Amino acid sequence: MGLIVQKFGGSSVANAERVFNVARIVTDTYKQGNNVVVVVSAQGDTTDDLIDKANEINPNASKRERDMLLASGEQISIALLAMAIEKLGYPVVSLLGWQAGFQTSSAYTSARIKRVVPDRIQKELDKKNIVVVAGFQGINKYDDLTTLGRGGSDTSAVAIAAAMHADLCQIYTDVKGVYTADPRKVPNARKLETISYDEMLELATLGAQVLNNRSVEMAKKYNIELEVLSSLEKEPGTIVKEAAKMEKMLISGVAKDKDVARVSIIGLPDRPGLAFKVFSKVSAANINVDIILQSIGRDGTKDIAFTVAQEKAEETEKILKDYLLPLGAKEVKADTGVAKVSIVGAGMESHAGVATKMFEALMDAQINIKMISTSEIKVSVLIDEADADNAVKAIHEKFFD
Repeated sequence: MGLIVQKFGGSSVANAERVFNVARIVTDTYKQGNNVVVVVSAQGDTTDDLIDKANEINPNASKRERDMLLASGEQISIALLAMAIEKLGYPVVSLLGWQAGFQTSSAYTSARIKRVVPDRIQKELDKKNIVVVAGFQGINKYDDLTTLGRGGSDTSAVAIAAAMHADLCQIYTDVKGVYTADPRKVPNARKLETISYDEMLELATLGAQVLNNRSVEMAKKYNIELEVLSSLEKEPGTIVKEAAKMEKMLISGVAKDKDVARVSIIGLPDRPGLAFKVFSKVSAANINVDIILQSIGRDGTKDIAFTVAQEKAEETEKILKDYLLPLGAKEVKADTGVAKVSIVGAGMESHAGVATKMFEALMDAQINIKMISTSEIKVSVLIDEADADNAVKAIHEKFFD
């Protein structure tokens, strides 16, 4: 007998038919003699619908009250799934995040898990119950409900697996596993049998929407083996683990991120310490910076460009205009019409010319590169947003065809 944690996303429980489909997957696992803990997201577009409802009432509502609202989506899902499992004739209990022992920070709408105390889960497993847990949520030191941000249910599942030393953590989605590119956009994308934590973390961070990057970080930290597989088709998925045999492929995937903006500072006075002050201002506002490019100084000035999340573009532009224009900078502007396309693969470390091959693919597709960023296992380029899908197809074709 093993302990298996299974997580099902919103699309997997979007309607009654799919809820019963999930119930059958869970009970099949239980029938094999396993203890089963199930983590569930809100149904379909429920979270987006709740955000819309909040905005109808008060677009400036406090984050605490938003969390009170958003946490209700998972409560509906766990109750419905438990009812379906009951109807199939199996013992089951549903638990909210706080009942399952999730203790979090107090950063409403983007809380971090501090610890999981799974005493109640263990008691229910000892009674031979299937335990259905609300993902995406917990409770802070003030006994307030908190949510973990987009993709938080993945992190909830991995956290339970880590706290309870589970034998396997399965992440069920609407795709069959991790692919070399988004199979909905690139028809000849290949499903990977295995992928390393580091590669999966890069892909998740760079825009691949299969797994939440925080869940991959946690899985790597606690060495939790993940399996990403489809809730709609019964076949093996992709294993995410420490040492992955990548079939000697140069790269493991191509990712696209349209949630990005480029901030350009033109004519910044070229003097020591000013770049530090620029990024200190941005950092103080809790804005993460990604790709950075600085020009060679000329005529006593230099240009700096960097990328931020699209939702932070306007705020970043205002902060830097207020600070830099009085210091003599000529212009600060944010461009949201860009996208980041990246290749990821451990094979890059031992093969020369990988970046060249990527740039050749973009040249052949007549796509202009605005910025470039590299690391040992990834190359990212910033391009026009309108070219993003074509860029992914061209690069994928170059490496995999």
